[in-house]
Amino acid sequence: MPYPDRFYPVVDSIRSLIELSNLGVGTIQLRVKDLEHEQATALAREAVESVAGTATRLVINDYWQAAIAAGAAHLHLGQEDLATADVAAIRRAGLTLGLSTHDEAELEAALAHKPDYIALGPIYPTTVKTMRFGPQGLDRITAWKKRIGAIPLVAIGGITLERAPAVYAAGADSIAVVSDIANADDPETRVRDWLAHEPAGE
Repeated sequence: MPYPDRFYPVVDSIRSLIELSNLGVGTIQLRVKDLEHEQATALAREAVESVAGTATRLVINDYWQAAIAAGAAHLHLGQEDLATADVAAIRRAGLTLGLSTHDEAELEAALAHKPDYIALGPIYPTTVKTMRFGPQGLDRITAWKKRIGAIPLVAIGGITLERAPAVYAAGADSIAVVSDIANADDPETRVRDWLAHEPAGE
């Protein structure tokens, strides 16, 4: 299977991680903010253990030292975290590395680290967190994909299942999903709908 999977949910709890893993989701990012190192390490270890033996590929957000200590396999860093991270240590530990980008300067900085994927966002307006950047739009997806070539491109920010076909068509290899699941009346059904609509054979 390609990494990350076409459908790439982002969750903020172990409970959600386990629920989505049990539904057969292939790639899941665990993103919990404002933890001390000890808390982050304990959470990362619990997360790694919770999906051990499943087909789920767990991505730890931001806490690179905790990810290494917990024996995680996949890591995602935003630009602020990238600026203070020891990328050489991350690579020595064998972790894959995905990086967030929002403008040309950030893309250049990310590409210098030879990431396993590039994330671009927000594609649409989002209320998940305050953003320094406005909506990128579909044309930016196409431009980014042309720039990065074979590196997988993850689109994030305000993307619903209904918007997904246009996002994939614009050039995204994967879609990171937050609110469309978290705010759904029936999150489990919404996840199943996403999984059912993943383009076959890609």
